[in-house]
Amino acid sequence: MTHILYIVPPSVGWGLLAVLSILWLGLGLYWGRKSKNLDGHMLAGRNVGMALGTATVMATWVTSNTTMLAPQFVLEMGVWGMLAYATAAIGLLLFAPLAQRIRQLMPKGYTSGDFIRLRYGKTAWILFLFISVFYSLIWLVSMGMAGGILMHSIAGIPYDMGMTVIIAVCVGYTLFGGLYAVIGTDYIQSLLIMIGIVVVGIGIYSYVDFDTIYTGLEQDRPMLLSLFFPAALMAIFNNLLFSMGEVFHSNVWWSRTFALRKGVGKKAFRLAGLLWIPIPIAAGFIALASDSLGINITRPDMVGPTVAAEVLGPVGAIVVFIVLFCSLASSIDAVLAAISDLITQDVYRKLFRPQATERQLKKFATYMILLVGFVAWMLCLPNIGTLASILFLAGPMVGSTIWPIATGLFWKKANTKGALWGMILGSVAGLWSYMYIGWYTSSLVGAAVSMITVVLCTYLFPADFDWKKLDEEPTS
Repeated sequence: MTHILYIVPPSVGWGLLAVLSILWLGLGLYWGRKSKNLDGHMLAGRNVGMALGTATVMATWVTSNTTMLAPQFVLEMGVWGMLAYATAAIGLLLFAPLAQRIRQLMPKGYTSGDFIRLRYGKTAWILFLFISVFYSLIWLVSMGMAGGILMHSIAGIPYDMGMTVIIAVCVGYTLFGGLYAVIGTDYIQSLLIMIGIVVVGIGIYSYVDFDTIYTGLEQDRPMLLSLFFPAALMAIFNNLLFSMGEVFHSNVWWSRTFALRKGVGKKAFRLAGLLWIPIPIAAGFIALASDSLGINITRPDMVGPTVAAEVLGPVGAIVVFIVLFCSLASSIDAVLAAISDLITQDVYRKLFRPQATERQLKKFATYMILLVGFVAWMLCLPNIGTLASILFLAGPMVGSTIWPIATGLFWKKANTKGALWGMILGSVAGLWSYMYIGWYTSSLVGAAVSMITVVLCTYLFPADFDWKKLDEEPTS
Protein backbone atom coordinates (compact mmCIF):
# COMPACT_ATOMS: atom_id res chain seq x y z
CA MET A 1 0.00 0.00 0.00
CA THR A 2 1.07 3.61 -0.48
CA HIS A 3 2.09 5.27 2.75
CA ILE A 4 0.73 8.79 3.27
CA LEU A 5 3.56 10.71 4.90
CA TYR A 6 1.64 13.56 6.47
CA ILE A 7 -0.95 11.95 8.74
CA VAL A 8 -1.74 15.26 10.45
CA PRO A 9 -2.47 18.23 8.15
CA PRO A 10 0.32 20.82 8.35
CA SER A 11 -2.12 23.41 9.71
CA VAL A 12 -2.98 21.13 12.65
CA GLY A 13 0.71 20.36 13.17
CA TRP A 14 1.59 24.04 13.33
CA GLY A 15 -1.31 24.60 15.75
CA LEU A 16 -0.13 21.81 18.08
CA LEU A 17 3.40 23.15 17.92
CA ALA A 18 2.22 26.66 18.84
CA VAL A 19 0.02 25.48 21.73
CA LEU A 20 2.70 23.25 23.25
CA SER A 21 5.38 25.92 22.84
CA ILE A 22 3.26 28.58 24.58
CA LEU A 23 2.34 26.10 27.34
CA TRP A 24 5.93 25.19 28.17
CA LEU A 25 7.16 28.77 27.97
CA GLY A 26 4.35 29.91 30.27
CA LEU A 27 4.85 27.12 32.81
CA GLY A 28 8.61 27.58 32.71
CA LEU A 29 8.32 31.28 33.42
CA TYR A 30 5.80 30.60 36.21
CA TRP A 31 7.97 28.08 38.05
CA GLY A 32 11.10 30.06 37.27
CA ARG A 33 9.96 32.89 39.55
CA LYS A 34 11.54 30.96 42.43
CA SER A 35 14.97 31.18 40.81
CA LYS A 36 16.34 34.05 42.91
CA ASN A 37 19.96 33.00 43.52
CA LEU A 38 22.63 30.65 42.17
CA ASP A 39 21.43 27.61 44.13
CA GLY A 40 17.91 28.28 42.93
CA HIS A 41 18.93 28.68 39.29
CA MET A 42 21.28 25.68 39.15
CA LEU A 43 19.89 23.30 41.79
CA ALA A 44 16.29 24.39 42.51
CA GLY A 45 17.22 25.33 46.09
CA ARG A 46 18.52 21.80 46.89
CA ASN A 47 15.08 20.94 48.29
CA VAL A 48 13.24 18.92 45.60
CA GLY A 49 10.95 16.26 47.06
CA MET A 50 10.13 12.68 46.10
CA ALA A 51 7.29 13.31 43.62
CA LEU A 52 9.00 16.03 41.61
CA GLY A 53 12.33 14.25 41.90
CA THR A 54 11.02 10.97 40.50
CA ALA A 55 9.12 12.80 37.74
CA THR A 56 12.11 14.84 36.59
CA VAL A 57 14.43 11.79 36.55
CA MET A 58 11.94 9.66 34.61
CA ALA A 59 10.91 12.42 32.18
CA THR A 60 14.53 13.32 31.45
CA TRP A 61 15.34 9.66 30.69
CA VAL A 62 12.28 9.32 28.42
CA THR A 63 14.10 11.09 25.64
CA SER A 64 13.34 11.18 21.95
CA ASN A 65 15.87 8.36 21.78
CA THR A 66 13.58 6.21 23.97
CA THR A 67 10.54 6.74 21.80
CA MET A 68 12.33 6.73 18.41
CA LEU A 69 15.45 4.60 18.89
CA ALA A 70 13.67 1.76 20.70
CA PRO A 71 11.53 1.04 17.60
CA GLN A 72 14.66 1.38 15.44
CA PHE A 73 16.41 -1.22 17.61
CA VAL A 74 13.47 -3.60 17.15
CA LEU A 75 13.30 -3.05 13.40
CA GLU A 76 17.02 -3.78 13.01
CA MET A 77 17.61 -6.37 15.76
CA GLY A 78 14.24 -7.89 16.61
CA VAL A 79 13.00 -8.83 20.06
CA TRP A 80 16.52 -8.65 21.50
CA GLY A 81 16.67 -5.05 20.32
CA MET A 82 13.64 -4.28 22.46
CA LEU A 83 15.32 -5.79 25.50
CA ALA A 84 18.60 -4.05 24.64
CA TYR A 85 17.07 -0.61 24.90
CA ALA A 86 15.12 -1.48 28.06
CA THR A 87 18.43 -2.26 29.81
CA ALA A 88 19.03 1.51 29.91
CA ALA A 89 16.88 1.50 33.07
CA ILE A 90 19.73 -0.29 34.85
CA GLY A 91 21.76 2.92 34.60
CA LEU A 92 19.21 4.72 36.78
CA LEU A 93 18.81 1.78 39.16
CA LEU A 94 22.57 1.43 39.72
CA PHE A 95 23.02 5.17 40.11
CA ALA A 96 20.58 5.19 43.05
CA PRO A 97 23.17 4.13 45.70
CA LEU A 98 25.72 6.43 44.05
CA ALA A 99 23.30 9.36 44.41
CA GLN A 100 23.06 8.69 48.14
CA ARG A 101 26.84 8.46 48.44
CA ILE A 102 27.35 11.69 46.45
CA ARG A 103 25.05 13.62 48.78
CA GLN A 104 26.90 12.27 51.80
CA LEU A 105 30.37 13.12 50.50
CA MET A 106 29.56 16.39 48.68
CA PRO A 107 26.65 18.15 50.41
CA LYS A 108 27.74 21.50 48.90
CA GLY A 109 28.69 20.23 45.43
CA TYR A 110 27.41 21.63 42.14
CA THR A 111 28.64 19.44 39.29
CA SER A 112 30.11 16.07 38.35
CA GLY A 113 33.25 18.01 37.42
CA ASP A 114 33.65 19.05 41.05
CA PHE A 115 34.00 15.40 42.01
CA ILE A 116 36.60 14.54 39.36
CA ARG A 117 38.67 17.66 40.15
CA LEU A 118 38.72 17.06 43.90
CA ARG A 119 39.12 13.29 43.65
CA TYR A 120 41.62 12.90 40.79
CA GLY A 121 43.24 16.26 40.11
CA LYS A 122 43.38 18.78 37.27
CA THR A 123 44.58 16.63 34.35
CA ALA A 124 41.87 13.99 34.77
CA TRP A 125 39.37 16.80 35.37
CA ILE A 126 40.17 18.51 32.04
CA LEU A 127 39.83 15.21 30.15
CA PHE A 128 36.55 14.50 31.92
CA LEU A 129 35.20 17.96 31.03
CA PHE A 130 35.98 17.32 27.36
CA ILE A 131 34.17 13.96 27.43
CA SER A 132 31.18 15.37 29.30
CA VAL A 133 30.74 18.45 27.10
CA PHE A 134 31.20 16.40 23.91
CA TYR A 135 28.63 13.83 25.05
CA SER A 136 26.15 16.52 26.09
CA LEU A 137 26.37 18.18 22.68
CA ILE A 138 25.90 14.81 20.94
CA TRP A 139 22.84 14.09 23.09
CA LEU A 140 21.46 17.56 22.44
CA VAL A 141 22.01 17.25 18.68
CA SER A 142 20.34 13.83 18.56
CA MET A 143 17.25 15.26 20.28
CA GLY A 144 17.15 18.39 18.13
CA MET A 145 17.33 16.18 15.03
CA ALA A 146 14.58 13.98 16.42
CA GLY A 147 12.34 17.02 16.84
CA GLY A 148 12.77 18.02 13.22
CA ILE A 149 12.29 14.45 11.95
CA LEU A 150 9.16 13.94 14.06
CA MET A 151 7.42 17.13 12.98
CA HIS A 152 8.23 16.55 9.33
CA SER A 153 7.20 12.88 9.28
CA ILE A 154 3.84 13.43 10.99
CA ALA A 155 2.75 16.94 10.04
CA GLY A 156 4.91 17.97 7.11
CA ILE A 157 6.54 20.79 9.06
CA PRO A 158 9.94 21.44 7.44
CA TYR A 159 12.78 19.78 9.34
CA ASP A 160 14.71 22.98 9.99
CA MET A 161 11.61 24.84 11.24
CA GLY A 162 10.49 22.09 13.64
CA MET A 163 14.00 21.60 14.99
CA THR A 164 14.45 25.35 15.47
CA VAL A 165 11.18 25.76 17.38
CA ILE A 166 11.80 22.92 19.85
CA ILE A 167 15.32 24.12 20.66
CA ALA A 168 14.22 27.78 20.93
CA VAL A 169 11.33 26.93 23.29
CA CYS A 170 13.56 24.89 25.62
CA VAL A 171 16.25 27.58 25.59
CA GLY A 172 13.59 30.17 26.42
CA TYR A 173 12.14 28.71 29.60
CA THR A 174 15.46 27.26 30.80
CA LEU A 175 17.09 30.64 30.35
CA PHE A 176 14.63 32.45 32.62
CA GLY A 177 13.68 29.72 35.08
CA GLY A 178 16.78 27.55 35.53
CA LEU A 179 16.33 24.15 37.18
CA TYR A 180 13.09 25.25 38.87
CA ALA A 181 11.52 25.63 35.42
CA VAL A 182 13.10 22.42 34.14
CA ILE A 183 11.83 20.28 37.03
CA GLY A 184 8.37 21.90 37.06
CA THR A 185 7.80 21.30 33.36
CA ASP A 186 9.28 17.79 33.67
CA TYR A 187 6.50 16.90 36.11
CA ILE A 188 3.74 17.83 33.65
CA GLN A 189 5.62 16.28 30.75
CA SER A 190 6.06 12.97 32.60
CA LEU A 191 2.29 12.76 33.20
CA LEU A 192 1.52 13.47 29.54
CA ILE A 193 4.11 10.92 28.39
CA MET A 194 2.65 8.18 30.61
CA ILE A 195 -0.92 8.93 29.50
CA GLY A 196 0.10 9.05 25.84
CA ILE A 197 2.01 5.76 25.98
CA VAL A 198 -1.01 4.03 27.56
CA VAL A 199 -3.38 5.43 24.91
CA VAL A 200 -1.12 4.39 22.03
CA GLY A 201 -0.47 0.97 23.55
CA ILE A 202 -4.16 0.20 24.03
CA GLY A 203 -4.96 1.43 20.53
CA ILE A 204 -2.34 -0.73 18.84
CA TYR A 205 -3.20 -3.76 20.98
CA SER A 206 -6.84 -3.54 19.89
CA TYR A 207 -5.90 -3.07 16.22
CA VAL A 208 -3.01 -5.44 15.53
CA ASP A 209 -3.32 -9.23 15.22
CA PHE A 210 -0.34 -10.64 17.11
CA ASP A 211 -0.54 -13.98 15.30
CA THR A 212 -0.35 -12.22 11.94
CA ILE A 213 2.68 -10.20 13.05
CA TYR A 214 4.48 -13.31 14.29
CA THR A 215 3.69 -15.32 11.16
CA GLY A 216 4.82 -12.49 8.90
CA LEU A 217 8.10 -12.05 10.74
CA GLU A 218 8.72 -15.80 10.82
CA GLN A 219 8.34 -15.99 7.03
CA ASP A 220 9.95 -12.73 5.90
CA ARG A 221 12.40 -11.70 8.67
CA PRO A 222 13.09 -14.72 10.90
CA MET A 223 16.29 -13.23 12.34
CA LEU A 224 14.20 -10.64 14.19
CA LEU A 225 12.75 -13.52 16.22
CA SER A 226 16.02 -15.38 16.65
CA LEU A 227 17.49 -15.84 20.12
CA PHE A 228 20.96 -16.14 18.54
CA PHE A 229 21.24 -12.84 16.67
CA PRO A 230 24.93 -11.94 17.34
CA ALA A 231 24.68 -8.19 16.75
CA ALA A 232 21.57 -7.97 18.91
CA LEU A 233 23.18 -9.89 21.77
CA MET A 234 26.18 -7.56 21.71
CA ALA A 235 23.83 -4.56 21.58
CA ILE A 236 22.23 -5.63 24.88
CA PHE A 237 25.48 -5.32 26.81
CA ASN A 238 26.64 -2.33 24.78
CA ASN A 239 23.48 -0.37 25.53
CA LEU A 240 23.57 -1.40 29.19
CA LEU A 241 27.10 -0.04 29.63
CA PHE A 242 26.39 3.02 27.49
CA SER A 243 23.42 3.93 29.69
CA MET A 244 25.50 3.39 32.82
CA GLY A 245 28.17 5.71 31.45
CA GLU A 246 25.56 8.28 30.46
CA VAL A 247 24.03 8.41 33.94
CA PHE A 248 27.18 7.94 36.03
CA HIS A 249 29.16 10.77 34.42
CA SER A 250 26.59 13.26 33.14
CA ASN A 251 25.97 16.46 35.02
CA VAL A 252 22.29 16.06 34.12
CA TRP A 253 22.01 13.41 36.83
CA TRP A 254 24.53 14.90 39.25
CA SER A 255 22.65 18.20 39.25
CA ARG A 256 19.45 16.34 40.13
CA THR A 257 21.28 14.50 42.88
CA PHE A 258 22.41 17.80 44.39
CA ALA A 259 18.94 19.31 43.88
CA LEU A 260 17.04 16.50 45.62
CA ARG A 261 16.30 16.81 49.32
CA LYS A 262 18.61 14.78 51.56
CA GLY A 263 17.49 11.16 51.74
CA VAL A 264 15.33 11.36 48.58
CA GLY A 265 17.88 10.65 45.82
CA LYS A 266 18.25 6.87 46.22
CA LYS A 267 14.48 6.26 46.30
CA ALA A 268 13.74 8.69 43.46
CA PHE A 269 16.26 7.14 41.06
CA ARG A 270 15.09 3.61 41.87
CA LEU A 271 11.42 4.41 41.35
CA ALA A 272 12.10 6.36 38.15
CA GLY A 273 14.10 3.44 36.75
CA LEU A 274 11.29 0.98 37.44
CA LEU A 275 8.65 3.29 35.94
CA TRP A 276 10.80 3.80 32.84
CA ILE A 277 11.26 0.13 31.88
CA PRO A 278 7.85 -0.44 30.18
CA ILE A 279 8.14 2.67 27.98
CA PRO A 280 10.84 1.50 25.51
CA ILE A 281 9.22 -1.95 25.41
CA ALA A 282 5.86 -0.42 24.48
CA ALA A 283 7.50 1.96 22.01
CA GLY A 284 9.60 -0.79 20.47
CA PHE A 285 6.78 -3.29 19.99
CA ILE A 286 4.97 -1.14 17.44
CA ALA A 287 7.92 -1.54 15.04
CA LEU A 288 7.18 -5.26 14.75
CA ALA A 289 3.85 -4.36 13.13
CA SER A 290 5.36 -2.36 10.26
CA ASP A 291 5.82 -5.31 7.88
CA SER A 292 2.36 -6.75 8.54
CA LEU A 293 0.79 -3.36 7.90
CA GLY A 294 2.71 -2.87 4.66
CA ILE A 295 4.17 0.43 5.76
CA ASN A 296 7.17 1.68 3.82
CA ILE A 297 9.79 2.85 6.33
CA THR A 298 12.17 5.27 4.64
CA ARG A 299 14.28 5.89 7.77
CA PRO A 300 14.62 3.39 10.64
CA ASP A 301 14.48 6.13 13.28
CA MET A 302 11.05 7.20 11.92
CA VAL A 303 9.42 3.79 12.36
CA GLY A 304 7.84 4.52 15.79
CA PRO A 305 5.81 7.64 15.01
CA THR A 306 5.04 6.45 11.47
CA VAL A 307 3.52 3.10 12.54
CA ALA A 308 1.60 4.58 15.48
CA ALA A 309 0.15 7.33 13.33
CA GLU A 310 -0.77 4.89 10.54
CA VAL A 311 -2.51 2.48 12.92
CA LEU A 312 -4.36 5.02 15.05
CA GLY A 313 -5.08 7.63 12.39
CA PRO A 314 -5.13 11.41 12.98
CA VAL A 315 -6.00 11.11 16.70
CA GLY A 316 -3.14 8.69 17.23
CA ALA A 317 -0.81 10.96 15.31
CA ILE A 318 -1.75 13.88 17.55
CA VAL A 319 -1.13 11.78 20.68
CA VAL A 320 2.24 10.65 19.32
CA PHE A 321 3.10 14.24 18.44
CA ILE A 322 2.37 15.39 22.02
CA VAL A 323 4.23 12.47 23.64
CA LEU A 324 7.33 12.97 21.52
CA PHE A 325 7.29 16.75 21.93
CA CYS A 326 7.16 16.26 25.72
CA SER A 327 9.95 13.67 25.64
CA LEU A 328 12.08 16.04 23.59
CA ALA A 329 11.48 19.06 25.80
CA SER A 330 12.01 17.15 29.05
CA SER A 331 15.51 16.15 27.94
CA ILE A 332 16.65 19.16 25.92
CA ASP A 333 16.00 21.52 28.83
CA ALA A 334 17.85 19.21 31.22
CA VAL A 335 20.94 19.02 29.00
CA LEU A 336 20.93 22.79 28.41
CA ALA A 337 20.87 23.45 32.16
CA ALA A 338 23.44 20.77 32.98
CA ILE A 339 26.03 21.74 30.38
CA SER A 340 25.60 25.43 31.23
CA ASP A 341 26.20 24.69 34.92
CA LEU A 342 29.23 22.55 34.11
CA ILE A 343 30.89 25.23 31.97
CA THR A 344 29.98 28.00 34.42
CA GLN A 345 31.25 26.25 37.54
CA ASP A 346 34.13 24.18 36.15
CA VAL A 347 35.51 26.43 33.43
CA TYR A 348 34.48 30.02 34.07
CA ARG A 349 34.65 29.99 37.86
CA LYS A 350 37.47 27.49 38.48
CA LEU A 351 39.80 28.59 35.67
CA PHE A 352 39.05 32.27 35.00
CA ARG A 353 36.95 33.94 37.71
CA PRO A 354 37.45 32.22 41.09
CA GLN A 355 36.24 35.35 42.91
CA ALA A 356 33.07 35.74 40.83
CA THR A 357 29.93 36.57 42.78
CA GLU A 358 26.71 34.56 42.62
CA ARG A 359 25.15 37.27 40.45
CA GLN A 360 28.03 37.12 37.97
CA LEU A 361 27.92 33.33 37.83
CA LYS A 362 24.16 33.29 37.26
CA LYS A 363 24.51 35.88 34.48
CA PHE A 364 27.25 33.86 32.80
CA ALA A 365 25.14 30.69 33.08
CA THR A 366 22.33 32.36 31.11
CA TYR A 367 24.79 33.36 28.39
CA MET A 368 25.98 29.76 28.21
CA ILE A 369 22.43 28.44 27.78
CA LEU A 370 22.05 30.72 24.76
CA LEU A 371 25.45 29.73 23.35
CA VAL A 372 24.93 25.98 23.82
CA GLY A 373 21.47 26.21 22.26
CA PHE A 374 22.90 28.05 19.24
CA VAL A 375 25.76 25.56 18.77
CA ALA A 376 23.33 22.62 18.97
CA TRP A 377 21.06 24.30 16.41
CA MET A 378 23.97 24.77 14.01
CA LEU A 379 25.01 21.13 14.35
CA CYS A 380 21.43 19.93 13.81
CA LEU A 381 20.92 21.81 10.53
CA PRO A 382 22.73 19.34 8.19
CA ASN A 383 20.59 16.40 9.46
CA ILE A 384 23.34 13.87 8.80
CA GLY A 385 23.11 10.24 9.95
CA THR A 386 20.57 8.25 11.94
CA LEU A 387 19.94 8.92 15.63
CA ALA A 388 21.68 5.70 16.68
CA SER A 389 24.88 6.39 14.74
CA ILE A 390 25.08 9.93 16.13
CA LEU A 391 24.28 9.09 19.75
CA PHE A 392 26.55 6.06 20.02
CA LEU A 393 29.53 8.03 18.72
CA ALA A 394 29.93 9.22 22.32
CA GLY A 395 29.40 5.70 23.72
CA PRO A 396 33.01 4.62 24.23
CA MET A 397 33.93 7.88 25.94
CA VAL A 398 31.08 7.83 28.44
CA GLY A 399 31.62 4.09 28.97
CA SER A 400 35.22 4.82 29.96
CA THR A 401 34.02 7.04 32.83
CA ILE A 402 31.99 4.36 34.65
CA TRP A 403 34.81 2.84 36.65
CA PRO A 404 36.69 6.03 37.57
CA ILE A 405 33.46 7.40 39.04
CA ALA A 406 32.17 4.24 40.74
CA THR A 407 35.52 3.31 42.29
CA GLY A 408 36.26 6.94 43.16
CA LEU A 409 33.10 7.15 45.24
CA PHE A 410 33.69 3.95 47.23
CA TRP A 411 37.38 2.94 47.06
CA LYS A 412 39.93 5.03 48.95
CA LYS A 413 42.66 3.25 46.97
CA ALA A 414 41.36 4.40 43.56
CA ASN A 415 43.95 6.78 42.12
CA THR A 416 44.59 9.41 39.47
CA LYS A 417 46.64 7.12 37.20
CA GLY A 418 43.80 4.62 36.96
CA ALA A 419 41.14 7.28 36.32
CA LEU A 420 43.16 9.18 33.72
CA TRP A 421 44.43 6.19 31.75
CA GLY A 422 41.13 4.39 32.14
CA MET A 423 39.35 7.24 30.34
CA ILE A 424 42.09 7.60 27.70
CA LEU A 425 42.56 3.92 26.84
CA GLY A 426 38.85 3.12 27.14
CA SER A 427 37.91 5.96 24.78
CA VAL A 428 40.57 5.07 22.20
CA ALA A 429 39.74 1.35 22.20
CA GLY A 430 36.01 2.04 22.05
CA LEU A 431 36.32 4.49 19.16
CA TRP A 432 38.42 1.94 17.25
CA SER A 433 35.65 -0.61 17.84
CA TYR A 434 33.02 1.92 16.70
CA MET A 435 34.84 2.50 13.38
CA TYR A 436 36.00 -1.03 12.57
CA ILE A 437 33.42 -3.34 14.18
CA GLY A 438 30.18 -1.42 14.76
CA TRP A 439 28.46 1.06 17.06
CA TYR A 440 26.84 -1.82 18.97
CA THR A 441 30.25 -2.79 20.44
CA SER A 442 31.88 0.56 21.21
CA SER A 443 30.58 1.19 24.75
CA LEU A 444 31.21 -2.44 25.69
CA VAL A 445 34.83 -2.26 24.58
CA GLY A 446 35.41 1.19 26.10
CA ALA A 447 33.99 0.18 29.50
CA ALA A 448 35.89 -3.13 29.55
CA VAL A 449 39.27 -1.54 28.78
CA SER A 450 38.63 1.21 31.33
CA MET A 451 37.67 -1.35 34.00
CA ILE A 452 40.85 -3.37 33.48
CA THR A 453 42.97 -0.21 33.59
CA VAL A 454 41.34 1.20 36.74
CA VAL A 455 41.46 -2.07 38.67
CA LEU A 456 45.05 -2.77 37.65
CA CYS A 457 46.24 0.72 38.60
CA THR A 458 44.39 0.53 41.92
CA TYR A 459 46.23 -2.71 42.70
CA LEU A 460 49.64 -1.45 41.54
CA PHE A 461 49.49 2.15 42.81
CA PRO A 462 47.03 2.23 45.74
CA ALA A 463 46.11 5.67 47.07
CA ASP A 464 44.78 6.63 50.50
CA PHE A 465 42.24 9.33 49.73
CA ASP A 466 40.76 11.51 52.47
CA TRP A 467 36.98 11.72 51.85
CA LYS A 468 36.82 15.07 53.64
CA LYS A 469 38.53 16.71 50.65
CA LEU A 470 35.30 16.31 48.66
CA ASP A 471 33.38 18.59 51.02
CA GLU A 472 34.48 21.82 49.33
CA GLU A 473 33.04 25.18 50.31
CA PRO A 474 30.72 26.65 47.64
CA THR A 475 31.04 30.06 46.04
CA SER A 476 30.31 32.86 48.48
